[in-house]
Amino acid sequence: MEFLTIGIISYLMGSIPFGFLLTKFFLKKDIREIGSGNIGATNALRTGNKLIGYATLLFDVIKAVLPVMYVKINYPELIYIASLCAFLGHVFPIWLKFKGGKGVATYVGILFVINIFLGIIFIISWLIIFLISRYSSLSSLIGSLTIPVYIFYIGELNNIIFFGIMFVLIFYTHRENIKRLKNKEENK
Repeated sequence: MEFLTIGIISYLMGSIPFGFLLTKFFLKKDIREIGSGNIGATNALRTGNKLIGYATLLFDVIKAVLPVMYVKINYPELIYIASLCAFLGHVFPIWLKFKGGKGVATYVGILFVINIFLGIIFIISWLIIFLISRYSSLSSLIGSLTIPVYIFYIGELNNIIFFGIMFVLIFYTHRENIKRLKNKEENK
């Protein structure tokens, strides 16, 4: 029963569409009709309001941190279930007909709760690639790949399956970005 309850609550927390809510409330716009149509922080920045963009980023991180931290403290054996469900909630939110964001900010929140060092590795990888390329999508892809590669390198193979699945999911959510990167049509 705890397994199911934790999964549902984590999913519902993760599915709160902050980018959608903030742009709707403060800008009276539908973020799905701006830029890429995505509800995440990168597209929220495209609204022209940096405060909305950064607030979306912060809340998308927090909505993963809260349930995953609670589970880490009270049900540590279910931390990967809570993490995956919070992530899937962001990517497939029930409130927006299962059309959500790409999950990167939510993934960052998950990383920092599971192991702060993994969160730092992701952020450093993301920043390096972003400073070189100026592509948020490429930075996110390489940052998310860095985690399972690092875990493999240090030999924590019991965690590699979860982080491998997370990379595959982030790769999937960025499939259109990958096509645009390949065709040199991606926005910087």
